[in-house]
Amino acid sequence: MQTENIIAMPWRIEDIDLSKIDRMAAAADEDLLLLLCASSFIESGSDLYAANLSEYFNDDPEVSGWLNGHWEHEELQHGRALRAYIAHVWPEFDWEKAFANFFAEYRLTCSIEEFEKSRALEMVARCVVETGTATLYRAINELSSEPVLKQLTDNIRTDEVRHYKNFYRFFKKYNEVEGKGRFAVLGALARRVMEIKSEDSEIALRHAFETRYPERAGDKEYFRQKCARVNALVRRNLSADMCVKMLLKPLDLPARISPGVHYPLAKITQHVFFR
Repeated sequence: MQTENIIAMPWRIEDIDLSKIDRMAAAADEDLLLLLCASSFIESGSDLYAANLSEYFNDDPEVSGWLNGHWEHEELQHGRALRAYIAHVWPEFDWEKAFANFFAEYRLTCSIEEFEKSRALEMVARCVVETGTATLYRAINELSSEPVLKQLTDNIRTDEVRHYKNFYRFFKKYNEVEGKGRFAVLGALARRVMEIKSEDSEIALRHAFETRYPERAGDKEYFRQKCARVNALVRRNLSADMCVKMLLKPLDLPARISPGVHYPLAKITQHVFFR
């Protein structure tokens, strides 16, 4: 496999001047930093998911080539960039230990057996994940006033939107053969939306929390309160409209129907993604 330093990346972490981080402004919001830690863990574990996806689509050079040659490297750069940012603001945070603990648990949730049984529907599931991440990083960008973090999250959000477009394109490619109807697509959308909340973010936030506040590691109520505050941060700046448009796209709803489902779905999405 190619290495990151010879792959043409849309942007490079080396081109971001981390010395310009306003540490005082960044350190003032510990809840946001916990969210960044959690996000860095998930992004840094992308190679495991990429390997599974590549195996699932191993007989399709177009898909596996893009996954191995672009998607994986860009996701891992997101993790490195967020980790570098955290190191500048919270130099005392033991990121390696926290990530190791996170990954030991997270890896158990990532297996090919958990994938959708249809390739088209697995691409739908991936569209949901990219929708969630693009929406998250846009929200962080909106709520943060720290200039370096705004630059960083704008870069990551742009990557995630581009990734969504590729997964959507692959969904269309496979669905031309499989012919999955709207009910099947809706089922895949719903399953993946629920899994996002119950797995990745909760696991990542818990390990960030336990490393930052080891004296409160067993305090489930305090952790619940922290999660609620973190999610409230995002929810106040969440672009539900953008999120719903991305989620609805694989359903290919007629124009006359789409407006009628948009508003209730926006409310549901806001609640499910960041309740």
